[in-house]
Formats: sequence, structure tokens, C-alpha cells
Amino acid sequence: MPLHQEEQRYTYADYVTWPGDERWELIDGVPYAMSPAPTIGHQRIAGEIHRQLANFLKGKPCEAFIAPVDVRLNADNDDDIVVQPDVLVVCDKNKLDGKCCNGAPDFVVEILSPSTADHDRVNKFQVYLAAGVREYWIVDPETKTIQVCVLQNSFYAVVIHKPNQSLPVTVLEGCSIDMREVFAE
Repeated sequence: MPLHQEEQRYTYADYVTWPGDERWELIDGVPYAMSPAPTIGHQRIAGEIHRQLANFLKGKPCEAFIAPVDVRLNADNDDDIVVQPDVLVVCDKNKLDGKCCNGAPDFVVEILSPSTADHDRVNKFQVYLAAGVREYWIVDPETKTIQVCVLQNSFYAVVIHKPNQSLPVTVLEGCSIDMREVFAE
């Protein structure tokens, strides 16, 4: 839920002045408070996905990151969208400035929690699509399903998978994530 209901819009310049002990995201200039620290289960899922990606990408030009990392999706324009995906992969090193990613990552993973599920499924889905994120996974720990969204002709082709298989990361040739390991207890 947005912090402010009034019409004021914020940019990345405003965002970096906010207290460092609070986590926020900006969607079209509207600030959204991030929930408190994620659960242990959430972190296990994010950590395992990141581990598999990082192992695959070792020695390759792309790099995997785990939250919190600021991603300025429209840094060249209004600079009013700043998100912190749970896991992301960036293949263009020019997008990395030492503080954040400026522009769309190639691959993004969001792990749902009750307080952020709608935000991840609706708001972030729309901004990732508009920014040109090539592949977006929405992982639901409750149902143990993975919604894979692959950018095709300005739209996401969406397929929902169960966790009993390895899923290919379409934008990273030869990479797959073993979802049995991701959801292992």
C-alpha cells in the first residue's frame, strides 16, 4: 500500500534522502513501504535461486544479485521507479554504477509474501513489462508454484509450473533452476 495518498510524486533523488533503516520502492513516483525482514523460508528460497544462478554464471558476462539492490527502471527518463527484486541478473555491466542497476535487469525473481503478493503480481508485473525485463518469475511459497513470464513482442507469455522439475531460464542459455532444491525443507 502506498505511503501517501496525495498527489505528490517522488523520484530517485528524493528516495536516496530517506532514512537508511527503512526500505522503500517507488512505482510511478508513489512510495511503497517494504515489509519488515523477510521470513526464513523466503530467504531460503531467494538464497537457493541466487546460489544456482551465481554458480551457473561464474566466469560468464552476466551477474546475479540478491536483495536489497536498488533497480532504477526508468533512470534515463522520469527516474520515478525504484524496485528491489528478491533476485536479479544483469548482463550489461554498463547498467551497474556501484550503487544500483540503472535500467531493466535481464531476469528478475520475486518471492511472494502475504503482504507483497498483490504488489508483485500487479504493480511490479506492469513495471517490469514496461521496462523490458526479459524474464520475470513469481515464486509462491504457499502453493509452491512458479509463474514464469517471458517477454515476447511487448507482452509476457506466462506459464505456471509446479516445483517438481528443473525450470530453464529462457534468457540465460543453458541455465536451469532445480526447483526441488529451491523448495527443499
